[in-house]
Amino acid sequence: MALRPKFNPAAEGLSSNFQLTKYSGLHGAACKIPNNVLKSFLSELQSSDFRPDDYLGSGYVLPRLGIGLDSCVIPLRFDGLSLVQTTDFFYPLVDDPYVMGKIACANVLSDLYAMGVTECDNMLMLLGVSSKFTEKERDVIIPQMISGFKQAAIEAGTSINGGQTVLNPWCLIGGVATAVCQNSEFIMPNAAEPGDVLVLTKPLGTQVACNAHQWLEQRKDKWHKIKAIVSEEEVEKAYHDAMLSMARLNRTAAHLMHQFQCHGATDVTGFGILGHADNLAKQQLQEVSFVIHNLPCINKMAAITKACTNLFGLLQGTSAETSGGLLICLPREQAAKYCSEIKKVEGHHAWIIGVVEKGPKVARIIDKPRVIEVETTDEGCVQTVPAPAAGNPAVDDRSQQPSPGPQFSNQ
Repeated sequence: MALRPKFNPAAEGLSSNFQLTKYSGLHGAACKIPNNVLKSFLSELQSSDFRPDDYLGSGYVLPRLGIGLDSCVIPLRFDGLSLVQTTDFFYPLVDDPYVMGKIACANVLSDLYAMGVTECDNMLMLLGVSSKFTEKERDVIIPQMISGFKQAAIEAGTSINGGQTVLNPWCLIGGVATAVCQNSEFIMPNAAEPGDVLVLTKPLGTQVACNAHQWLEQRKDKWHKIKAIVSEEEVEKAYHDAMLSMARLNRTAAHLMHQFQCHGATDVTGFGILGHADNLAKQQLQEVSFVIHNLPCINKMAAITKACTNLFGLLQGTSAETSGGLLICLPREQAAKYCSEIKKVEGHHAWIIGVVEKGPKVARIIDKPRVIEVETTDEGCVQTVPAPAAGNPAVDDRSQQPSPGPQFSNQ
């Protein structure tokens, strides 16, 4: 997404105090039912992995994936074809309605991309129009949200052909993404092996950036708590970087999963990187666990979370993300090549953040993970913040860019 000026409600004929994020009572992780509670609720919907009628004439069993990860994979009645489908929606977390629409669409599509599916055949849009909007607010905001959603769908090479719109106390937006695939067009998320490495394609810290921006605008106690460690300009920059990151599609990342022999992936969203890594670990056929050593974060967000006594859980891996990157298991010899190729194609960095080892199908973060500070350049490229000049004691050298190969310790 091109660099975009800050949304100005007054220029749209709205009150200068209008904030889209006020039309929801919950944001980020507060919108999520705890993972263990959700699994218990959904247990009645779980089905077995395979059914007798999933066999092809050759005796081959088509893969099936039900509830529990990013998308369902359902064998169709027609030989060799499967339905890959997902749905998601959430409440406004940024004040620009057009960008909010793009983020919502990108977030829905990411569940397909996590399966290595790069072609979406159809989308539906789910829209809740806040009953608290004035008619003027409704008529300005909703078309812009729809426009942003549509633009992201166009960028993904798909279209919106239906959905549902309702009145709701809180504004919400989301959708359904559907693809009909041959077996070679998706990657089951269950083939990680000991010795694989973990790659992340977007930085963490979107929730922190959005909250810090709200605190800046409110200028109350929470802003006074962090203003000594981060400037207004740095908060505005982080918020802008977060919007760009959330609105960016994971389509290229999904395409390259096929080229570099991906063994499984998930997208990082509401349960944080640790929660989604743990969900992915539990899907594996082999007895393996994931160990995360590096945390790429939007610049200054780690400092903010420390100043807030780890309020967000960013360094513990539990901070909610929206439309985050793909967490990908790759053979060790392919990981650096993958990162180089995504930078060549998109201009954005990806990061090697951990390893796959033998274990009881869980994920963990080491006690002192290495924070990698990340920013978006004026050209719109996401990159590791350049290392500081030698001898500058004010900057922690743990934020320096990692080498192309993994840098792991036994902390």
